[in-house]
Amino acid sequence: MKRYVTTSRLGLFQWYLTSEEREESTIEKYLREVRLFRSWLAERGVTAETVTGWKRYLYAEGYKPETINSKLSALNKFFSFMGWPELRTRYLKIQRKLFRGTEKELTKEEYTHLLETANRLGKPRLALLIETICATGIRVSEVKYITVEAIQTGRADIALKGKIRTILIPGKLCRKLQKYAMKQKITSGEIFLTRSSKGISRRQIWAEMKALCKKADVAPSKVFPHNLRHLFARTFYRACRDVAKLADVLGHSSIETTRIYLISTGVEHAQQLERLGLIS
Repeated sequence: MKRYVTTSRLGLFQWYLTSEEREESTIEKYLREVRLFRSWLAERGVTAETVTGWKRYLYAEGYKPETINSKLSALNKFFSFMGWPELRTRYLKIQRKLFRGTEKELTKEEYTHLLETANRLGKPRLALLIETICATGIRVSEVKYITVEAIQTGRADIALKGKIRTILIPGKLCRKLQKYAMKQKITSGEIFLTRSSKGISRRQIWAEMKALCKKADVAPSKVFPHNLRHLFARTFYRACRDVAKLADVLGHSSIETTRIYLISTGVEHAQQLERLGLIS
């Protein structure tokens, strides 16, 4: 029996993802990947052969294995929702990386320079926003939980994917946020607002950070909200050396996900090899 990816089925899939309390960005990504697959299919139905063909097509187009697996993950989610488990496909096998390149790693010095540049340019909201994400390890989608009420207690309860976790907000950051809120005459609710008093969107945060990196002369490949979360994770782990505790703070359900954040750079890996003292 031939199966097809229809607009109505995509609508139901979107409703399902929303009911699972998936992040808006995740829902958009899943839908985008399934639509790309549908476009590639043209008039053909979905079969095990066409799914395999899609995987081969992506590989032939030069997509990285990690990217291909990400695309397949969206398809597999859709197939499971549709009750088509036999169409789920295997992911490409990828050896775990021992180290990562330095081209995307934001250093603490570069982070500090971003803050200094934002303040120098008269962008206190952006500077404080960057500092808040990096000092708490929250996701960009969780910025809305930084409220006047939260900074009064020094903690924020974040609800995501049916789970609630509590993050602590450092006292010094609370004082800076309180001062900013008073100056902006924000007495309750979200602190990071647009001029029209609406919560700042992830797109606007992304755009403002990209514009800032040019002024700060920091590589654009290093400047995006999630990289601040990575910097928090690496710094936190160096301080406590407890990956399980870090996983709880970040809201990860799997420690394996947290380990990805802690992969050292090629430079650090090389230094570790030198310290082994195995070369005469």
